[in-house]
Amino acid sequence: MNVALYGRKVTRQNAEDFKYIIGCIQSMGWNPVFETEFKKQLINRIDLSEKADEFSSHNDLHKGIDLSISIGGDGTFLKTVGYIRDSGVPIMGINTGRLGFLANISRDQFSETLEMVRTKKYEFQKRSLLRVHTQENLFGEDNFALNEVTLQKKDTASMITVHAALDNKYLNAYWADGLIVGTPTGSTAYNLSCGGPIVTPGCQVHLLTPIAPHNLNVRPVVVPDHLPITLSIEGRERKYLISLDGNSKNIRQGEEVVITKAEFMINVIKFEDNNFLDTIRNKMLWGIDRRNE
Repeated sequence: MNVALYGRKVTRQNAEDFKYIIGCIQSMGWNPVFETEFKKQLINRIDLSEKADEFSSHNDLHKGIDLSISIGGDGTFLKTVGYIRDSGVPIMGINTGRLGFLANISRDQFSETLEMVRTKKYEFQKRSLLRVHTQENLFGEDNFALNEVTLQKKDTASMITVHAALDNKYLNAYWADGLIVGTPTGSTAYNLSCGGPIVTPGCQVHLLTPIAPHNLNVRPVVVPDHLPITLSIEGRERKYLISLDGNSKNIRQGEEVVITKAEFMINVIKFEDNNFLDTIRNKMLWGIDRRNE
């Protein structure tokens, strides 16, 4: 079995973690395949063989790869999704970061997790993505996002107006610092920080959440994910920011942005004892009350 591995930064502090994870994979008789830049760091830090297999593009994952593993935090997981795309390769995330809603398997659980993968004691959880269409094709073939699409102000303290339409029917003009269009997966990301709802994976919805709205009666909206969302920005400046999972580009005032559900989904490996409800309860410390001690 070929396992694609991606990590963002190998340091002196975490080098042993990477070495342990790679060792566990090899002990299963599986072949690790490293992202090119990640491989270079591992060669310098843990003396990884230069002959180790590698990949450098999403095209390399369309055949010969059976599993992908993200090693880091949720940002690393999102970057790994950029390599997976529509290949159908399943993904799981090992958390060496902080919170980890997507990368929610700890290093200490890794060995037993691999054994569950080997014995097929898991299932796939389908996660939907957003597809973004802009007039100038700003993101090229990278025009998709697992968490959210964000339109926001750039170089000014002045608020902006984001005009939004749902299925070509006018929805609202958001006076705010920006607007988030999120997926159920992204509901625990930027959406959560801005007061949006938490949505369990599998719900077929998109979320519209304003960033610091000026009108107090403007609230997040949950809409069906089969309806296209059309956005444009109005304000004092000529250029603003559009971000897909943190990947930002400049966008002109008035340029139309159409957001739809992507035509593919990704397969996240899910184990019976590590579900979404457990994750949010534990990560967000729900039910933790010193009076219960």
